[in-house]
Amino acid sequence: MRKIRVLIVEDSLLFREFLKNALEQDTHIEVLGLASNPFEARDKIIKFRPDVMTLDIEMPRMDGIEFLKKLMPQYPLPTVVISSASEKVFEALNSGAVDFIDKPSGKNADVFMQELIFKIKMASTVNLDLLKTEKNNLKRSTTKISLIAIGASTGGTEAISYIIKNLPKTVPGIVVVQHMPKTFTKIFANRLNEISVLDVLEAENGTLIKPGQVLIAPGDYHLKVKKTREVLKVELNQNEKINGHRPSVDVFFDSIVGIGHKESLGIILTGMGKDGSKGLYSLLKLGAKTIGQDEKSSVIYGMPKAAYDLGAVERQVPLEKIPNVILQMLN
Repeated sequence: MRKIRVLIVEDSLLFREFLKNALEQDTHIEVLGLASNPFEARDKIIKFRPDVMTLDIEMPRMDGIEFLKKLMPQYPLPTVVISSASEKVFEALNSGAVDFIDKPSGKNADVFMQELIFKIKMASTVNLDLLKTEKNNLKRSTTKISLIAIGASTGGTEAISYIIKNLPKTVPGIVVVQHMPKTFTKIFANRLNEISVLDVLEAENGTLIKPGQVLIAPGDYHLKVKKTREVLKVELNQNEKINGHRPSVDVFFDSIVGIGHKESLGIILTGMGKDGSKGLYSLLKLGAKTIGQDEKSSVIYGMPKAAYDLGAVERQVPLEKIPNVILQMLN
Protein backbone atom coordinates (compact mmCIF):
# COMPACT_ATOMS: atom_id res chain seq x y z
CA MET A 1 0.00 0.00 0.00
CA ARG A 2 1.31 3.44 -0.95
CA LYS A 3 2.29 5.64 1.95
CA ILE A 4 0.30 8.77 2.79
CA ARG A 5 2.46 11.71 1.73
CA VAL A 6 2.31 14.57 4.23
CA LEU A 7 3.41 18.19 4.06
CA ILE A 8 4.04 19.86 7.45
CA VAL A 9 3.43 23.62 7.58
CA GLU A 10 4.59 25.05 10.91
CA ASP A 11 6.55 28.20 11.77
CA SER A 12 8.33 26.69 14.80
CA LEU A 13 11.49 24.85 13.75
CA LEU A 14 11.48 22.75 16.90
CA PHE A 15 7.87 21.67 16.50
CA ARG A 16 8.34 21.01 12.77
CA GLU A 17 11.14 18.59 13.52
CA PHE A 18 9.15 16.97 16.32
CA LEU A 19 6.23 16.36 13.96
CA LYS A 20 8.48 15.05 11.19
CA ASN A 21 10.33 12.60 13.42
CA ALA A 22 7.17 11.36 15.11
CA LEU A 23 5.12 10.95 11.91
CA GLU A 24 7.89 9.04 10.18
CA GLN A 25 7.67 6.39 12.91
CA ASP A 26 4.42 5.27 11.28
CA THR A 27 5.09 2.90 8.39
CA HIS A 28 2.09 4.21 6.46
CA ILE A 29 3.17 7.87 6.43
CA GLU A 30 5.88 9.67 4.48
CA VAL A 31 6.80 13.28 5.30
CA LEU A 32 7.72 14.69 1.91
CA GLY A 33 8.25 18.30 2.90
CA LEU A 34 8.45 20.96 5.60
CA ALA A 35 7.39 24.61 5.28
CA SER A 36 7.73 27.47 7.74
CA ASN A 37 5.14 29.73 6.10
CA PRO A 38 2.30 29.62 3.52
CA PHE A 39 4.51 30.85 0.67
CA GLU A 40 6.93 27.96 1.09
CA ALA A 41 3.97 25.64 1.51
CA ARG A 42 2.35 26.71 -1.76
CA ASP A 43 5.54 26.04 -3.71
CA LYS A 44 5.93 22.59 -2.15
CA ILE A 45 2.28 21.71 -2.77
CA ILE A 46 2.77 22.44 -6.46
CA LYS A 47 6.07 20.54 -6.56
CA PHE A 48 5.25 17.45 -4.45
CA ARG A 49 1.43 17.13 -4.61
CA PRO A 50 1.02 15.82 -1.04
CA ASP A 51 -1.95 13.70 0.05
CA VAL A 52 -2.48 15.58 3.34
CA MET A 53 -1.22 18.83 4.86
CA THR A 54 -0.85 19.66 8.54
CA LEU A 55 -1.22 23.39 9.11
CA ASP A 56 -0.53 25.84 11.92
CA ILE A 57 -2.94 28.79 12.13
CA GLU A 58 -0.65 31.41 13.67
CA MET A 59 2.14 32.10 11.18
CA PRO A 60 4.07 35.16 9.97
CA ARG A 61 3.23 37.00 6.72
CA MET A 62 -0.07 35.13 6.24
CA ASP A 63 -2.10 33.15 8.78
CA GLY A 64 -3.37 29.65 8.12
CA ILE A 65 -6.98 30.70 7.61
CA GLU A 66 -6.18 33.19 4.87
CA PHE A 67 -3.90 30.58 3.30
CA LEU A 68 -6.73 28.02 3.25
CA LYS A 69 -9.12 30.50 1.64
CA LYS A 70 -6.66 31.21 -1.14
CA LEU A 71 -5.37 27.65 -1.55
CA MET A 72 -8.51 25.53 -1.61
CA PRO A 73 -10.11 26.89 -4.81
CA GLN A 74 -6.92 26.18 -6.79
CA TYR A 75 -5.35 23.22 -4.97
CA PRO A 76 -7.93 21.41 -2.83
CA LEU A 77 -6.01 19.41 -0.26
CA PRO A 78 -7.15 17.57 2.89
CA THR A 79 -5.81 19.67 5.75
CA VAL A 80 -5.50 18.92 9.46
CA VAL A 81 -5.10 22.09 11.51
CA ILE A 82 -2.75 21.94 14.50
CA SER A 83 -3.35 24.93 16.72
CA SER A 84 -3.83 26.10 20.27
CA ALA A 85 -5.95 28.99 18.99
CA SER A 86 -9.22 27.11 19.48
CA GLU A 87 -11.42 30.12 18.77
CA LYS A 88 -10.07 30.16 15.21
CA VAL A 89 -10.41 26.45 14.54
CA PHE A 90 -14.01 26.74 13.38
CA GLU A 91 -13.09 29.42 10.85
CA ALA A 92 -10.33 27.13 9.58
CA LEU A 93 -12.84 24.30 9.15
CA ASN A 94 -15.15 26.63 7.29
CA SER A 95 -12.27 27.69 5.08
CA GLY A 96 -11.50 24.18 3.92
CA ALA A 97 -9.73 22.23 6.68
CA VAL A 98 -11.17 18.77 7.22
CA ASP A 99 -10.06 18.26 10.84
CA PHE A 100 -8.18 19.84 13.73
CA ILE A 101 -6.18 18.95 16.82
CA ASP A 102 -4.90 21.02 19.74
CA LYS A 103 -1.18 21.54 20.12
CA PRO A 104 0.21 19.30 22.88
CA SER A 105 0.71 21.98 25.52
CA GLY A 106 0.72 20.00 28.75
CA LYS A 107 -0.65 17.03 26.83
CA ASN A 108 1.02 13.66 26.57
CA ALA A 109 3.05 13.79 23.36
CA ASP A 110 2.40 10.14 22.56
CA VAL A 111 -1.36 10.59 22.87
CA PHE A 112 -1.17 13.71 20.71
CA MET A 113 0.73 11.88 17.97
CA GLN A 114 -1.66 8.91 18.03
CA GLU A 115 -4.56 11.31 17.52
CA LEU A 116 -2.75 13.24 14.80
CA ILE A 117 -1.78 10.09 12.89
CA PHE A 118 -5.37 8.89 13.06
CA LYS A 119 -6.66 12.23 11.78
CA ILE A 120 -4.11 12.27 8.95
CA LYS A 121 -5.16 8.79 7.86
CA MET A 122 -8.82 9.79 7.97
CA ALA A 123 -8.07 13.00 6.05
CA SER A 124 -6.32 11.03 3.32
CA THR A 125 -9.62 9.28 2.52
CA VAL A 126 -11.57 12.50 1.93
CA ASN A 127 -13.32 12.83 -1.43
CA LEU A 128 -12.14 16.26 -2.54
CA ASP A 129 -15.04 16.74 -4.97
CA LEU A 130 -17.45 16.07 -2.13
CA LEU A 131 -15.51 18.42 0.11
CA LYS A 132 -15.84 21.27 -2.40
CA THR A 133 -19.56 20.61 -2.81
CA GLU A 134 -20.06 20.71 0.94
CA LYS A 135 -18.26 24.03 1.22
CA ASN A 136 -20.59 25.54 -1.39
CA ASN A 137 -23.63 24.21 0.43
CA LEU A 138 -22.29 25.57 3.67
CA LYS A 139 -22.21 29.12 2.36
CA ARG A 140 -25.95 28.94 1.73
CA SER A 141 -26.69 27.78 5.29
CA THR A 142 -28.08 30.55 7.48
CA THR A 143 -30.00 28.54 10.09
CA LYS A 144 -28.76 28.94 13.66
CA ILE A 145 -28.60 25.58 15.42
CA SER A 146 -29.40 25.21 19.12
CA LEU A 147 -30.28 21.50 19.25
CA ILE A 148 -28.59 18.45 17.70
CA ALA A 149 -30.89 15.44 17.40
CA ILE A 150 -29.36 12.04 16.56
CA GLY A 151 -31.20 8.81 15.74
CA ALA A 152 -29.57 5.40 15.18
CA SER A 153 -30.00 1.63 15.45
CA THR A 154 -27.76 -1.31 14.44
CA GLY A 155 -24.13 -0.18 14.42
CA GLY A 156 -25.13 3.11 15.97
CA THR A 157 -23.26 2.80 19.25
CA GLU A 158 -19.85 3.01 17.56
CA ALA A 159 -21.02 5.68 15.13
CA ILE A 160 -22.38 7.81 17.99
CA SER A 161 -19.21 7.24 20.00
CA TYR A 162 -17.09 8.46 17.11
CA ILE A 163 -19.18 11.59 16.65
CA ILE A 164 -19.46 12.50 20.33
CA LYS A 165 -15.77 12.06 21.14
CA ASN A 166 -14.82 14.31 18.21
CA LEU A 167 -16.99 17.27 19.22
CA PRO A 168 -15.86 20.17 21.45
CA LYS A 169 -17.49 21.38 24.65
CA THR A 170 -18.93 24.39 22.83
CA VAL A 171 -21.58 22.47 20.86
CA PRO A 172 -25.32 22.94 21.56
CA GLY A 173 -27.26 20.37 23.54
CA ILE A 174 -27.34 16.92 21.92
CA VAL A 175 -30.11 14.36 22.34
CA VAL A 176 -29.64 10.78 21.12
CA VAL A 177 -32.22 8.08 20.47
CA GLN A 178 -30.48 4.74 19.92
CA HIS A 179 -32.45 1.51 19.67
CA MET A 180 -31.12 -0.29 22.73
CA PRO A 181 -32.50 -2.38 25.64
CA LYS A 182 -33.12 -0.46 28.86
CA THR A 183 -30.39 -2.27 30.78
CA PHE A 184 -27.73 -0.96 28.39
CA THR A 185 -28.50 2.74 27.82
CA LYS A 186 -27.07 3.92 31.15
CA ILE A 187 -23.90 1.88 30.58
CA PHE A 188 -23.63 3.38 27.11
CA ALA A 189 -24.06 6.90 28.49
CA ASN A 190 -21.36 6.31 31.11
CA ARG A 191 -19.01 4.93 28.45
CA LEU A 192 -19.52 7.99 26.27
CA ASN A 193 -18.98 10.27 29.24
CA GLU A 194 -15.57 8.72 29.82
CA ILE A 195 -14.31 9.20 26.26
CA SER A 196 -15.73 12.67 25.59
CA VAL A 197 -15.23 16.22 26.82
CA LEU A 198 -19.01 16.55 26.75
CA ASP A 199 -21.21 15.69 29.74
CA VAL A 200 -23.10 12.54 28.77
CA LEU A 201 -25.94 11.08 30.84
CA GLU A 202 -29.03 8.96 30.50
CA ALA A 203 -32.05 11.24 30.19
CA GLU A 204 -34.68 11.42 32.91
CA ASN A 205 -38.16 12.88 32.69
CA GLY A 206 -37.83 16.67 32.73
CA THR A 207 -34.06 16.82 32.16
CA LEU A 208 -33.08 20.18 30.62
CA ILE A 209 -31.22 20.21 27.30
CA LYS A 210 -28.03 22.23 27.81
CA PRO A 211 -25.03 23.20 25.64
CA GLY A 212 -22.06 20.89 26.05
CA GLN A 213 -24.31 18.06 27.24
CA VAL A 214 -25.49 14.82 25.62
CA LEU A 215 -28.70 13.09 26.70
CA ILE A 216 -29.22 9.41 25.83
CA ALA A 217 -32.84 8.22 25.64
CA PRO A 218 -33.39 5.41 28.18
CA GLY A 219 -34.32 2.01 26.79
CA ASP A 220 -38.04 1.13 26.68
CA TYR A 221 -39.07 4.80 26.87
CA HIS A 222 -40.08 7.15 24.09
CA LEU A 223 -38.32 10.51 24.33
CA LYS A 224 -39.94 13.77 23.27
CA VAL A 225 -38.55 17.29 23.26
CA LYS A 226 -40.70 19.93 24.96
CA LYS A 227 -40.31 23.70 25.21
CA THR A 228 -41.24 25.77 28.26
CA ARG A 229 -40.53 29.49 28.14
CA GLU A 230 -37.86 29.01 25.48
CA VAL A 231 -36.17 26.30 27.56
CA LEU A 232 -35.90 22.83 26.00
CA LYS A 233 -36.32 19.69 28.07
CA VAL A 234 -37.13 16.02 27.54
CA GLU A 235 -40.30 14.13 28.36
CA LEU A 236 -40.42 10.34 28.65
CA ASN A 237 -43.36 7.97 28.20
CA GLN A 238 -44.09 4.29 27.61
CA ASN A 239 -46.74 4.65 24.93
CA GLU A 240 -47.02 1.90 22.34
CA LYS A 241 -44.06 1.10 20.14
CA ILE A 242 -43.70 2.96 16.85
CA ASN A 243 -42.05 1.21 13.89
CA GLY A 244 -41.49 -1.66 16.30
CA HIS A 245 -39.35 0.44 18.63
CA ARG A 246 -39.46 2.19 21.98
CA PRO A 247 -37.72 4.59 21.96
CA SER A 248 -38.59 5.52 18.39
CA VAL A 249 -36.56 8.00 16.35
CA ASP A 250 -39.73 9.14 14.53
CA VAL A 251 -41.41 9.98 17.85
CA PHE A 252 -38.30 11.93 18.84
CA PHE A 253 -37.97 13.88 15.57
CA ASP A 254 -41.71 14.52 15.35
CA SER A 255 -41.71 16.07 18.82
CA ILE A 256 -39.17 18.66 17.65
CA VAL A 257 -41.39 19.46 14.69
CA GLY A 258 -44.36 19.66 17.04
CA ILE A 259 -42.81 22.52 19.01
CA GLY A 260 -41.68 24.22 15.78
CA HIS A 261 -38.01 24.22 16.75
CA LYS A 262 -36.44 24.72 13.34
CA GLU A 263 -33.11 25.73 14.92
CA SER A 264 -32.26 22.04 14.97
CA LEU A 265 -29.86 19.68 13.23
CA GLY A 266 -31.31 16.21 12.67
CA ILE A 267 -28.88 13.35 12.05
CA ILE A 268 -29.78 9.79 11.05
CA LEU A 269 -27.16 7.08 11.34
CA THR A 270 -26.71 3.41 10.55
CA GLY A 271 -29.58 1.08 11.40
CA MET A 272 -32.04 -1.49 10.17
CA GLY A 273 -35.52 -0.47 9.01
CA LYS A 274 -36.94 2.98 8.37
CA ASP A 275 -37.53 4.47 11.83
CA GLY A 276 -36.72 8.18 11.76
CA SER A 277 -37.03 8.72 7.99
CA LYS A 278 -40.45 10.40 8.09
CA GLY A 279 -39.51 12.43 11.14
CA LEU A 280 -36.31 13.63 9.49
CA TYR A 281 -38.30 14.63 6.40
CA SER A 282 -40.65 16.64 8.61
CA LEU A 283 -37.66 18.35 10.24
CA LEU A 284 -36.28 19.33 6.84
CA LYS A 285 -39.66 20.72 5.74
CA LEU A 286 -39.80 22.69 9.00
CA GLY A 287 -36.54 24.43 8.05
CA ALA A 288 -34.08 22.44 10.15
CA LYS A 289 -30.77 21.11 8.81
CA THR A 290 -30.34 17.36 8.22
CA ILE A 291 -27.46 14.91 7.79
CA GLY A 292 -27.54 11.25 6.77
CA GLN A 293 -24.73 8.72 7.07
CA ASP A 294 -23.63 7.33 3.72
CA GLU A 295 -23.90 3.71 2.62
CA LYS A 296 -20.21 2.86 2.65
CA SER A 297 -19.68 3.82 6.31
CA SER A 298 -22.98 2.37 7.57
CA VAL A 299 -23.03 -1.04 9.20
CA ILE A 300 -26.59 -1.36 7.88
CA TYR A 301 -27.74 1.20 5.31
CA GLY A 302 -31.41 0.89 6.21
CA MET A 303 -32.55 3.94 8.16
CA PRO A 304 -30.25 6.39 6.33
CA LYS A 305 -31.32 4.96 2.96
CA ALA A 306 -35.01 5.22 3.80
CA ALA A 307 -34.49 8.85 4.78
CA TYR A 308 -32.37 9.57 1.70
CA ASP A 309 -34.90 7.98 -0.67
CA LEU A 310 -37.64 10.05 0.95
CA GLY A 311 -35.69 13.25 0.28
CA ALA A 312 -35.10 13.93 3.98
CA VAL A 313 -31.29 14.02 3.84
CA GLU A 314 -29.87 17.42 3.02
CA ARG A 315 -26.23 16.27 3.16
CA GLN A 316 -25.13 12.64 3.00
CA VAL A 317 -21.57 12.10 4.23
CA PRO A 318 -19.39 9.27 5.58
CA LEU A 319 -19.20 8.81 9.33
CA GLU A 320 -15.64 10.09 9.64
CA LYS A 321 -16.72 13.46 8.24
CA ILE A 322 -19.88 13.96 10.29
CA PRO A 323 -18.18 15.72 13.26
CA ASN A 324 -16.54 18.23 10.90
CA VAL A 325 -19.78 18.80 8.98
CA ILE A 326 -21.56 19.44 12.28
CA LEU A 327 -18.93 22.03 13.24
CA GLN A 328 -19.17 23.65 9.81
CA MET A 329 -22.92 23.95 10.12
CA LEU A 330 -22.65 25.40 13.61
CA ASN A 331 -20.16 27.96 12.39
